[in-house]
Amino acid sequence: MTDAHPTAPTRGEVPRDTLIRWLNEYLNVPGIQDLSLNGLQIEGTDVIRRVAASVDSSAKTIQHAADAGADLLLVHHGLFWGKALPITGPHRTRVRTALMADLNLYAAHLPLDAHPEVGNSAMIAQALSLQGAQPFAEWMGTRGGWYGELPFEQSLQDFADRVQKLTGEICLVHGGGIPTVRRLGIVTGSGAEYIAEAAALGLDTLLTGEPEHKHFHDAFEYGVNVVYAGHYETEVFGVRALAAKLEEEFGLPWQFLHHPTGL
Repeated sequence: MTDAHPTAPTRGEVPRDTLIRWLNEYLNVPGIQDLSLNGLQIEGTDVIRRVAASVDSSAKTIQHAADAGADLLLVHHGLFWGKALPITGPHRTRVRTALMADLNLYAAHLPLDAHPEVGNSAMIAQALSLQGAQPFAEWMGTRGGWYGELPFEQSLQDFADRVQKLTGEICLVHGGGIPTVRRLGIVTGSGAEYIAEAAALGLDTLLTGEPEHKHFHDAFEYGVNVVYAGHYETEVFGVRALAAKLEEEFGLPWQFLHHPTGL
């Protein structure tokens, strides 16, 4: 007689396809439009026992994951972005390194930015005790940022110091608004384009990753403070939280591979 209820995967050992289905559903990958090819980008071993997480999928991070004995590498910035690329040069090296190691590569860009539990902006909002958080900063139909109020008003300098302790990155501050911070918007990575939206929402400060020259004057002309804490350093939170979620759900050990860019 065939068992109508197959045995659940042993904790600490999960079939790849089971894990990928869970990730796709948890992150709503099919429901989010993005330039990134989100989901499983490179297929490796069919059983996952160890997970690595990294912001970027460079040759160095992929090799680091392979050396660490990972079966799955979770990344925020994957290898495929809206167009086909020839498997040559550095791109070939990255793909070949993963294939030689039988390493699964899973990318979650906008689905991870926007996620209310393990998303980059959501994790920073939680760390800063943001209250009444609401989504904003729409891109390709999905809002990837959060805004709300801090528990207490603080000076812009004190806030920047607090963010620096959280991210480890020396912040660049453009003081375009009032000298205090209470109503805050958070958009990790490249979010300077949302200064105008932050102003329209009555926010006094926007926390994001990297500056862009074309948006320099926006902070001062819209009257919004902008705190830049680094593209990389504001996006370490999501992949770490997602990997921790996999450990919680499936008992899979994980490690974060830290390869900062300084940007």
